[in-house]
Amino acid sequence: MKAAIVGAGAVGSATALSLVERGGTCREIVLIDRDTARADGVAADLRYAAPLSPTVDVRSGGYGDLAGAAVVAVTAGVNEKAGGATDRSEPQGRLRLLDTNARVFADVVPQVVAVAPEAVLMVVTDPPDPLADLTRHLAGHDRVFSTGTLIDSLRFRVQLADRLRVRPRDVQALVVGEHGTSEVLLWSSAGVGGIPVAELLAQDGRSVEDIREEVENDIRYANITIIEGTGASQYGIGAVSARLVEAVLRNERAVLPVAAYSSAHEVTLSLSSVLGSGGVQQMHEPTMTSEERGALEESARVLREAAERAIAVGGTRG
Repeated sequence: MKAAIVGAGAVGSATALSLVERGGTCREIVLIDRDTARADGVAADLRYAAPLSPTVDVRSGGYGDLAGAAVVAVTAGVNEKAGGATDRSEPQGRLRLLDTNARVFADVVPQVVAVAPEAVLMVVTDPPDPLADLTRHLAGHDRVFSTGTLIDSLRFRVQLADRLRVRPRDVQALVVGEHGTSEVLLWSSAGVGGIPVAELLAQDGRSVEDIREEVENDIRYANITIIEGTGASQYGIGAVSARLVEAVLRNERAVLPVAAYSSAHEVTLSLSSVLGSGGVQQMHEPTMTSEERGALEESARVLREAAERAIAVGGTRG
């Protein structure tokens, strides 16, 4: 099967590398970038690594080469460092990038849909959730989802695992709502081996509230911490994006916290989503406390405003 990535920058390149390394997910990967020399260079570099994995053809191309793609990942646009979204005190967070990247999507999405009308569109570019709403508007179909809070949920698991001295894969923890500053960490359902995380953390002698604040800050601003060290947050989200492409291509019906349009909340946001062919097939709200539900409703409000803004800025088709 064929997958495509529009945008061969740090995240697009990391996504392509992860797809190659996963092996067997797809037989063909096409990279597109407005800087054609960059796309050519990334594709050439990856081709030399491809023989170490099951058969996969990596190449660069133009929009016409998207024909037949089952999934198109859109990573094009300015990142947080270039867009000035690296201030921890800035309440908008990634939403600072919205207007600029909405204009990028207004150019990109119609060209993708014209050539690959049946493809599932995965939005990776920040802020992914309102850009997914814009993509639905421009594409005229619902086969659209964003990477949502899967990366945040993984960070939640890692942070808890570090403090509990267990494997991250044994921690059950979810983040829902926006992939951004209004995201909601579901502490009430977080656990290890059927034991609530709060009980385990309380055994450490520290205030659970202090630990909770520390963990939430580490997760909400993990991207900024990474950018301060490397200039771009790319490897984690690249691996996440490749995993989601795999779930779609294999019709896994995997339950993951990715974002799609929720009729209940009237916006794209992350819940427990069933991901397979065609994109998100079902969405379910996890059990949560009244406090967490109120925070989710506030996150949905923030996202509805952002979606309206995205469509106002980039919503003219063609």
